[in-house]
Amino acid sequence: MNATCGLCGEQLERGHLCERHTVALAKRLEELPVLYGEVAECLVPRRYGWGEIVATKGAAGPRSPLDEDVLDTVNTARATEVLHLWRVDVQRERWPRHGAPPPSGLAADCRWLGMELAWIAAHYPAAGDLAGEVRELERQARTIVGDPPPRPQRLGTCIAVVDDAGTVCGAELSRLPGGPVRCRQCGTSYRTEQDLLLLWHYQPKQSA
Repeated sequence: MNATCGLCGEQLERGHLCERHTVALAKRLEELPVLYGEVAECLVPRRYGWGEIVATKGAAGPRSPLDEDVLDTVNTARATEVLHLWRVDVQRERWPRHGAPPPSGLAADCRWLGMELAWIAAHYPAAGDLAGEVRELERQARTIVGDPPPRPQRLGTCIAVVDDAGTVCGAELSRLPGGPVRCRQCGTSYRTEQDLLLLWHYQPKQSA
């Protein structure tokens, strides 16, 4: 039975998340606790402790040293809540007779979801939504810590011949730095150095 990736729509033989986004989700789950630790460092000046900061939005007097609008949306507590809700839902789908797991912290929930990732990608219908929300949590955190994720590199157009008439695919190719090169339209992979050299060689020439 054919299926599609819940995040990018790539055609799959089975399951709910493609290999590329499964690998990316595993990496994000591993890095998220450390990343949100950095967020806390950025949002709380070192000369203050949490107990010494008083929110002053809408009140007279000196402003808080925090950007409270940012704090409302990007903080460890929110990330912890979101990941725990996903853990609860995955466990409910996989083991419906088990009770909901108690709150155990961002690191523990990320680790648990990472350990269940093979099952999630293969059997969890909301895998794409989970991957998308974790990606958004990462993006929001990186806007605070000043470390944006790498942008995709445009490599040109796919040169694969897709039919007996010699039709060239021509879809745009891109990848993250150092990542694999695979056409999303026709599925052709450019794995070896020779593949990439041929790709560069047969790119349409720019008009003068």
